Amino acid sequence: MECLTLKKSNCKNCYKCIRHCPVKSIRFSGNQAYIIGNECIMCGQCFVVCPQNAKQIVSEADKVRVMLQSGAPVVASLAPSFVANYAGSDIAELRRALGQLGFYDAEETALGATVVKREYDRMVQAADRDIIISSCCPSVNLLIRRYYPSLLGYLAPVMSPMQAHCADIKRRIPGAKTVFIGPCVAKKGEAEECPEVDAVLTFDELTDWLKEKNIPVEPSPAPQKGGRARLFPTAGGILRSMEKPNPDYTYLSVDGAQSCIEVLDDLMHGGLHRCFIEMSICAGGCVGGPVMEKFHRSPVRDHQAVDRSAGAADFTLPQPAPEQLYTERLPLIKERHLPGDRELTEILRQMGKKKPSDELNCGSCGYNTCREKAIAVYQGKAEISMCLPYLKDRSERLAGNILDHSPNGFIVLNEKLEIQQINRSALGMMNLRAAGDVLGEPVVRVLDPGDFFAVLENGQSIEKKRVYLSEYDRYAEETIIPDHEFHQIICILRDVTEEERVRRQKEELSRQTAEIADGVVEKQMRIVQEIASLLGETAAETKIALYKLKGSVSDE
Repeated sequence: MECLTLKKSNCKNCYKCIRHCPVKSIRFSGNQAYIIGNECIMCGQCFVVCPQNAKQIVSEADKVRVMLQSGAPVVASLAPSFVANYAGSDIAELRRALGQLGFYDAEETALGATVVKREYDRMVQAADRDIIISSCCPSVNLLIRRYYPSLLGYLAPVMSPMQAHCADIKRRIPGAKTVFIGPCVAKKGEAEECPEVDAVLTFDELTDWLKEKNIPVEPSPAPQKGGRARLFPTAGGILRSMEKPNPDYTYLSVDGAQSCIEVLDDLMHGGLHRCFIEMSICAGGCVGGPVMEKFHRSPVRDHQAVDRSAGAADFTLPQPAPEQLYTERLPLIKERHLPGDRELTEILRQMGKKKPSDELNCGSCGYNTCREKAIAVYQGKAEISMCLPYLKDRSERLAGNILDHSPNGFIVLNEKLEIQQINRSALGMMNLRAAGDVLGEPVVRVLDPGDFFAVLENGQSIEKKRVYLSEYDRYAEETIIPDHEFHQIICILRDVTEEERVRRQKEELSRQTAEIADGVVEKQMRIVQEIASLLGETAAETKIALYKLKGSVSDE
């Protein structure tokens, strides 16, 4: 069963789950994180740390509802940390609340813890095992089975308190169905492997169900102390509840995934003898379980609540035979392919790591080192693009190449109008040798600041304003854009000097053409006038001559 699911719409490419996963059982593909089921130890850290709540625990509440309707007696096994989650309450109050939901009965898992710790004491007394690791935490069990199978001989072949208690319930109540309720995600996976447990609910699932039915869980006026095994959910609680009958053993309590891994690594080197090691994958023990940590994190109060609920003696109940508590845990080995030196070098090169000094090992991708990330890429668990320094460097180089090869000048100013960035074209337009000559300097050193002051004051852009840069004898088309988000001003200068020269040549040519046309028209008018004058004199003379001729003819 998948105990954790992913809401893809919420996964925001942050790599936080990878960063906190102690065994890196997260695969990243298509900007989404996926849990690798056959590598996961179900510690629930990805659920705890996800800032977008993209990881969700699969609820078995509906399954339990069906069990309640079946007519079979359904008995709840309550993890001892319930006194921390439901502050001030005791088993009697939880039994009442669960009875209103339809449960046949509710008992404390601490009863199962009692018989388990007695079996640990028996194994220590017998001293037939050199090193014993407690088997109460299912995530520790998975960690050893998946990643340290050679140490399985050290893992106590004893049921967990959940298994032992649910098995006892089924022996005492014929036909009973058992439901474990606690703060742990891994118990859901453990229940899949054991017939003693029919379903698992988290405290959060139970709380939602009680709220849905308007059933309150009230503080008890005088909660009664119980057996020492109630200490199990705290760090060192198993050891505190044990008799530790053999002084030849060293008794060690380890909590937190990283600490557990370090101890197991130490055990791999050998040379250690006569140790009983209590291991819990959650920091602080089960009171720091994923559900508690995400929704109810109060380590001091929770530890104190559990401590106060425990008595000085054990619960009074018969001890099963060792064979009734025995369980065998087999290795869960997945073949893990590792790249050769050539493949690793090529992947590192694609990540922009061409020499050892490029390997920053910043951890932003979720992996501790660049080489771990490269191995994950080889195994198909990660993508090249997950390297944030690589992406930053690539985007900066891309932006730098675009700016440096752009024919337009770019100048970036801060709100003090100091030059923060200038590209090659702008340097050329202003006859500057290098950017270092003006970076950090006021813009007035290279340009008239008037337009920049105007943009800074009114917050409005200036677009395609043609200006004359008299100091450089150039014309430019100026665009000034305020960037309010990053508190900077961007100036884009397009050199239009050649356009302006051509425009002026055209204007001069037009002027000269107009002058020539005016001269031709004037000359033509003068010629016309002269022709008209000559024609007028000739007409007058002809008229006189004709009159004279007419007079002569008349006289004759």
